[in-house]
Amino acid sequence: MPASPFSLTPTLAISDQIVIVVLIIAVIFGVGVIIFLSRFLNLWVQAWVSNAKVGLHELVGMWLRKVNPRTIVLSRIQAVKAGLDIGSNQMETHYLARGDVPRVVNALIAADRAKIDLDWNTACAIDLAGRDILDAVQTSVNPKVIDCPSPEQGRSTIDAVAQDGIQLKARARITVRANLARLIGGATEETIVARVGEGIVTTIGSAETHKAVLENPDSISKVVLSKGLDSGTAFTILSVDIADIDVGENIGAKLQADQAESDKRRFQAEAEKRRAMAVALEQENKADIEKNRAMVVLAEAEVPKAMADAFRAGNMGIMDFYRMKNIQADTEMRDNIAGNEE
Repeated sequence: MPASPFSLTPTLAISDQIVIVVLIIAVIFGVGVIIFLSRFLNLWVQAWVSNAKVGLHELVGMWLRKVNPRTIVLSRIQAVKAGLDIGSNQMETHYLARGDVPRVVNALIAADRAKIDLDWNTACAIDLAGRDILDAVQTSVNPKVIDCPSPEQGRSTIDAVAQDGIQLKARARITVRANLARLIGGATEETIVARVGEGIVTTIGSAETHKAVLENPDSISKVVLSKGLDSGTAFTILSVDIADIDVGENIGAKLQADQAESDKRRFQAEAEKRRAMAVALEQENKADIEKNRAMVVLAEAEVPKAMADAFRAGNMGIMDFYRMKNIQADTEMRDNIAGNEE
């Protein structure tokens, strides 16, 4: 029995709808994929044309790992064009370690052009240590001049005193070159400035006269350089040049004047102490004199009692009493006459 023309219509319509829906989903997915990949297509083409090939899957992986693909691709192109074989994985690893990939690549290119032995791992270690790797390479090629003392310290000269007591004010310029082998763990510019300043003070202080230093200022440079002050630092000292040296105060005379003033005050204090002791002794003597006078008065008060006892006992007569009175009167008269003559 032939099928009805209306029996297959609903079935075909449903199939067509499913196919259309699938096609629409596929088209939307394809367009989405194309749009998603288009953001990496430009970088992929740049890398491919520059012979620094980076796969699309690698670019997508960088995006998923929160790595900036443009930074990695451009750095790799720069490295390949400079003749350096640095893989994108190495750059990505350094980027994830919070390193500055473009700066490290520029430093490696500069080191390669200057024939300086510097590999990728060492450059990354220097960068992660917080040092400016590009500046270090440039300093290795073009030596750097450091002022001593540093203007940041708020001082303009290094002050020292020669053995004759004259103060000298010196200012030096230090020419250094970065030592990449000691850049990790090596001391910074502040250490170089401090050591050179110490050497200047020691050299001036050991000079017998300030005139000897003024006549041969290069002696300071020779002494400082002979001490190997760059050991343990990230630099190699090429030269220490005395830019300026001036005569300051006569510190020796000033110290002697201060010492004399101090001695004078000490002697004055000792003299005042002795005077106070003499005054105290005088007061003590006066007190003793008054005490003795009081004792004499007390003794004299006993005389009338003794005379009365003598009268009662018959040991003293009236004539003896009058003779004693005459002697006292004669003595007072003589005292009065002697007082008038004075």
